Amino acid sequence: MERRKKLNLQVKRELQLWILRRMLLIIFLSISISLILLYYFSYQEIQGSFYKAHLTIRHVSDLLLPVILISGGLCLLLGVSFAVFFPQKIAGPIYRIEQDLKEVSKGNFNKIFRLRKTDRFQSLAKAANEALGRVRYEFENINKGLKNIDIAIKKGDISEAKRITNSLLEDLEKLGFKK
Repeated sequence: MERRKKLNLQVKRELQLWILRRMLLIIFLSISISLILLYYFSYQEIQGSFYKAHLTIRHVSDLLLPVILISGGLCLLLGVSFAVFFPQKIAGPIYRIEQDLKEVSKGNFNKIFRLRKTDRFQSLAKAANEALGRVRYEFENINKGLKNIDIAIKKGDISEAKRITNSLLEDLEKLGFKK
């Protein structure tokens, strides 16, 4: 049994880099917002109000707690919005291909897998179209062979019908079907 690599950045490298860039951007934005808010509130000038407040504020954390909570809340909001909208970029095209595959499984071999030009997984749709094209081609060959067998039988040429049948059986074997 072949062991899978735990991390392989060469597989679908462009897609992995696209996801990684989006995640790093969200992390960078979250940290930046948090640090800017922390700096803004901690840089406030302490004047006469400090003398009134020094009796109730014993630690710096008492001053910064609201800032930490606000920046944490904003980062959480940003993270949740990312978690809600980002998967659509991936799930949408996968859902579309899944629906198309269900249609193919019902016998519609003329289906063409289409995604929006901006969607990811264009290469998956292309590979599915190529595979389905090969299936259509093989079905057409089998259909032609069956018609030729029918013509040979109607002409009374049994040896030709046997030859075509053997040829079709060989083609099916090449596709992985056993006699």
